[in-house]
Amino acid sequence: MKGIEIVSTGSYIPGEPIPNDRFTEIVETSDEWIVTRTGIKARHFSNGEPTWYMGAEAAKNALEMAGISAKEIDFVLVTCCTPDYYTPTVACMVQREIGAVNAGCMDINCACSGFVYGLDMARRYLNFDDVKTVLLVSVERLSQMIDFTDRSSCVLLGDGAAACVLRAKEGGRFASVLAADGAAGGVLNARHTRRESPFLDESKRGEYFDFPEVRWDALYMDGKEVYKFATRVFPESIKEACSRLGITPNHLSHLVPHQANYRIVATALKTMGIDDHSKVFLNLDKYGNTGSASIPIALDEMNRQGLLKRGELVGVCGFGGGLTYASAVFEW
Repeated sequence: MKGIEIVSTGSYIPGEPIPNDRFTEIVETSDEWIVTRTGIKARHFSNGEPTWYMGAEAAKNALEMAGISAKEIDFVLVTCCTPDYYTPTVACMVQREIGAVNAGCMDINCACSGFVYGLDMARRYLNFDDVKTVLLVSVERLSQMIDFTDRSSCVLLGDGAAACVLRAKEGGRFASVLAADGAAGGVLNARHTRRESPFLDESKRGEYFDFPEVRWDALYMDGKEVYKFATRVFPESIKEACSRLGITPNHLSHLVPHQANYRIVATALKTMGIDDHSKVFLNLDKYGNTGSASIPIALDEMNRQGLLKRGELVGVCGFGGGLTYASAVFEW
């Protein structure tokens, strides 16, 4: 199979940064408590922008960098777990906003692993001659599922979007690992609101909800279990993706993990035996955990700073709700 080329990148960050000190106004916490445990110093929340709007703005920025028309896009893939509608999809809304009239559209919900799953899916489409150019958009409005009275989770998350224009690359190296542990999905869940039919048998209500903990109005997270999961699957999947190319993680020029928690990253690096932390790009101090958007936001920042050079090997790893996890190694 062919590899992929990330032709261009773009991102959209809403509003002004909200520093940790602002949270002391609503919950019992402190800047020191948050920074010590997570590495996060600030994050951004939507100031009314819908999910689709943020995704479309990121897409426009990526198209501008690529210097191409939206009409050249053959497929719009959007990774998102916080859509505005049941239907239409975020992808269809992005298509409408940017004018990608010739593109097929699809949403992918793999939570924080979404970008890596999307990267792999885009590559598979690009290996067929009828798809030349894919627009991959990752966008999350996580603020809509936050309980702002829960200090253990409300300080972690942020909103944002990023996009990549992708094409096939002859001879480009690429390897990926996509996986999930659905049996453990209850440790990180957010129930979708819904209506019941007027014919519901009240004796059956709740019979089919098998998660031990479900918040009916917000995100639920068992932080300790998520930490154990992430620190295990992050190094395992990166090492496996590297091994499929006959290399080790130390051969990577850049490693861009899901921007969830500094302690998760530090533990994973130690497990992988990576001593050169300069190859690891982190910006979670500025944006917090933006879900599936976190890796491509980081890639866009790196790209615009000139940190990525053609031919370099880049490793990415996502992990989150599902529980899902995914790693990919590709040639920039």
